[in-house]
Amino acid sequence: MAAIGAFATKSVDDDEALQDVIVDVPELRSRDVLVRVLAVSVNPADVKVRAGLQPSSDPSILGYDAAGIVEAVGPQVETLHVGDEVWYAGDLTRPGSNAEFQAVDERIVSRKPTSLSFADAAALPLTTITAWETLFDRFDLTKDSTGDLLVLAAAGGVGSIMIQLAKALTSVRVIATASRPESRRWAESMGADAVIDHHRLRDEALGIAPDGVDYLFSPHSKDNISDYAAIVKPFGHITAIDEPPGLDLLELKQKSIAWHWELMFTRSMFETPDMIEQQRLLARTAALVDDGTLRTTVTKTVEGFTAEDLREAHRDVETGRMTGKVVVTRSA
Repeated sequence: MAAIGAFATKSVDDDEALQDVIVDVPELRSRDVLVRVLAVSVNPADVKVRAGLQPSSDPSILGYDAAGIVEAVGPQVETLHVGDEVWYAGDLTRPGSNAEFQAVDERIVSRKPTSLSFADAAALPLTTITAWETLFDRFDLTKDSTGDLLVLAAAGGVGSIMIQLAKALTSVRVIATASRPESRRWAESMGADAVIDHHRLRDEALGIAPDGVDYLFSPHSKDNISDYAAIVKPFGHITAIDEPPGLDLLELKQKSIAWHWELMFTRSMFETPDMIEQQRLLARTAALVDDGTLRTTVTKTVEGFTAEDLREAHRDVETGRMTGKVVVTRSA
């Protein structure tokens, strides 16, 4: 099958970084579905993994977010069928979605929203799972939860869907950070109750919430812990998705602030007993999209499925200035 292979290089602009390759169609495990991939989106995770590759003559097939059609199923698959249109965010430990076909465990795959194209659907799974697990597993929010949620980098992929989920499924006030006019407008369009400048994080957050915030989502924790200690209430909660070396959290102790980690790949990496919860949350998200409660966060679509097309998307993500998501798509 055709695929896009990633190799260890210093820059995505190197011709060797991403290459069109031919590889074997993956073999199915007992609970796998084989998906014909029709669209993928590129996340910071794709860029990070590509940048950390070790030299090898064998291509690494990256890609996490995807939408496509089920072509075959393993002998123990119970929830999906050939012909189903699906979406998912993949598994760090297995070949990814930058290929014609991908084998994925059914427990992390759901039928996609019927109202979305494959391209629009592919923008959502990884960021939705990250946001959902942050809000409802780490922060333990419910529809009756109140208080203030501060979402950093709110115009990015995770922030864009986290705002929507928080407004739709909880009663918290959402404070978003954004600095550029276009990112502020985007955060507001997602439903943020207030938008502040992350360059003046402490002053502006306390200006909106003088007593502090209850919950804080941190995609960029480096050099921010002192501000977090000032901004978050006693017994408040922070969830982080990054891992800066040498992170010192001691300043949070005085307020007994809880620090949570979120990695949406944990369930698939360890095949946890509740692994199917990712299928269930994606199915619920699909229903919320189809009833108009949530909307896609795609802002750019690259048509074609070659190494050069994927390179363009990687460049966009590497700028760190993406509003919403970039998707790479092929014809059905």
